Amino acid sequence: MRHALIRCLAASVITFGVIAAPAAARSPDVHYVPTPNNVVNRMLELVKPKPGDYLIDLGSGDGRIPITAAKRYGINGHGVDIDPVRISEAQAKAEQAGMTGKVQFIRADLFETEIGKADIVTLYLLETLNAKLRPRLLNELRPGTRVVSHAFSMGDWKPEHHEQVEGRDVYFWIVPARVQGEWRLQNGSEAEVRLTLTQNYQEVAGSATVEGRQTRIEQIKLKGADLSFRLGGRDYQGKVEGDRIVPSSKGDWRAARI
Repeated sequence: MRHALIRCLAASVITFGVIAAPAAARSPDVHYVPTPNNVVNRMLELVKPKPGDYLIDLGSGDGRIPITAAKRYGINGHGVDIDPVRISEAQAKAEQAGMTGKVQFIRADLFETEIGKADIVTLYLLETLNAKLRPRLLNELRPGTRVVSHAFSMGDWKPEHHEQVEGRDVYFWIVPARVQGEWRLQNGSEAEVRLTLTQNYQEVAGSATVEGRQTRIEQIKLKGADLSFRLGGRDYQGKVEGDRIVPSSKGDWRAARI
């Protein structure tokens, strides 16, 4: 009797390849409305999937975004939805498209599911839900992760790109590295250079102190982990790697967080 009960419980967790999460018992946050296929196609064009990318669709509905990404670009991914009806529908569509080996669908709360391995995150939620998700996207996703949303923005996180597809809004962001704070720049000279950077998402400003004299850093651009700026007539192009910045190509400079 006990063994039969265990088998029954296991079957309720994983059925026909659909992964379910017991914590997903609450009702959906939004009423399901599918994203039109032309919008799906444009969303994927904006994030430019490449071999090895992993896509996570939060609020995946019938699964058309992960399935299209797998079929058209050959990438793997999964969708997350709290509604078991949508999960079953998505799994059936994946089987029909021959993509069950590339995508899976997880019944879970999108505010609790793991997202850190994503290279691409797709959304069709509400403005308030996007705002609630925003801290997780910024804190848990790697710099350079691409995020695309149908219809709704991210509040004061300005998109890299915004357009309309037959009257429907599409927003695109790139998760920025964290650069705010003090950095010590070693640029081949004996003089100590200290950088002070301020940051509002991907918008960065700053100043430099060289031998006690302060000067403005010019032309600062941050795109994912790629940081470029001009200081003292010299152009710097580097990549942020946690608490250090290294040249994008061969160079005699480095920067470390103080």
